[in-house]
Amino acid sequence: MKIGEKLQKVLNKNYEPMSIIEMPFKRYDLAFRTDEAGRPILLFMGQKDEHGNIKGERFARRLKTGPDGQIIKDHWENKGSAT
Repeated sequence: MKIGEKLQKVLNKNYEPMSIIEMPFKRYDLAFRTDEAGRPILLFMGQKDEHGNIKGERFARRLKTGPDGQIIKDHWENKGSAT
């Protein structure tokens, strides 16, 4: 599973810092954790079960910033299945 263009637009927004955001996206349920700047850094994508856990894929974001705080590298990495 890959992160597409439309999902990338959702993940490029800033949200409440240091929180977990849950939302539906097309046929998937999303849950992501944000960093201290409000950027999504950990993504769970799949279907929510009866306990509220998402079964599907897990992604981690690799952000590299320069000395001036500007983002140099921004990459989502598939970390395997999420249970």
